Amino acid sequence: MADNILKDLLKEYELKRLHAEQLADEKKENLINTYPEYDKINSAIIKCGLDISREKLQSNDTNKIESLKAKLESLKNDKHNFLKSINMDESDLLPKYDCPICNDTGYVSSNGNLKSMCSCLKQKLINISYNKSNINKLDDENFKNFDINMYSDEVNEEKYHSSVSPRQNMLIIKKIVDNFLANFDNSKSKNLLFTGSPGLGKTYLSNCIAKELIDSGKIVLYQTAPLMLDNILDCKFGKNTVSKDFIENIYNSDLLIIDDLGTETINNMKFTELFNIINTRILNNKKTIISTNLSIQNLFSIYDERIVSRIVGYYNICKFFGDDIRFKIRNI
Repeated sequence: MADNILKDLLKEYELKRLHAEQLADEKKENLINTYPEYDKINSAIIKCGLDISREKLQSNDTNKIESLKAKLESLKNDKHNFLKSINMDESDLLPKYDCPICNDTGYVSSNGNLKSMCSCLKQKLINISYNKSNINKLDDENFKNFDINMYSDEVNEEKYHSSVSPRQNMLIIKKIVDNFLANFDNSKSKNLLFTGSPGLGKTYLSNCIAKELIDSGKIVLYQTAPLMLDNILDCKFGKNTVSKDFIENIYNSDLLIIDDLGTETINNMKFTELFNIINTRILNNKKTIISTNLSIQNLFSIYDERIVSRIVGYYNICKFFGDDIRFKIRNI
């Protein structure tokens, strides 16, 4: 990742953190000004804590220290009850950071004092460098805005080649997706293949899943098949179209979304790279979602048998059908 991108992001993090802390300080100040009794209890707690420290350093009188500790607990209980009486909680007075894992610092402590980059910062770097516009729709394309009524409840076997309606089919797919998310870290749970014509919500549902996982601290990499495979080959042949950690992210991100499989130009090198990605991620229990406009039959006719056999064996195949929902969205 470019150093200047990281520096800019860390400046953004610092501003967010300072803003959250400033708001928390203002809230405490307003509370003190509105309720002098709260300030009195809080001051007594601070004084009692200092008295305990002083006794430990000077006389170390066990009985007195225990008495002070009991007094401190009583004062804390008074504070808790007071806040409860005004419909507040201790947590209401804490800064509201965007990321509760790193408190908007971008880094978390691990193995003692060693700090590692937080997943939220890693995701931002990946979004800027690789995901770009693909992942920028998550504020709109998420489960909160998912509307099952966009799919027809008409059962028409001749039209849809199915004994269930598009809406019922989508409910079945939604259950598969819910199970995928609930068992995301389970090595025995399968990946997902979304297949069907354009405009049926495959990319939308992929974004819904991405949003859930990113919010839970997972790293998601979103790539169209043509761009991903071209970039991998460019890396291997020494072209500097992407940074050197691109391939590492392809193999190691918690979720890799490969969109538009089947739109890439086909050659043996790309077959090999695609198989390596799919197979390695299966072996390392890294989940993958593949989205394609191709049918399963077309996948068998186009791709190496090793690739399709991995998909059939290790992916839940979700077939989308119905009418193009993009027209319905435009007319809302």
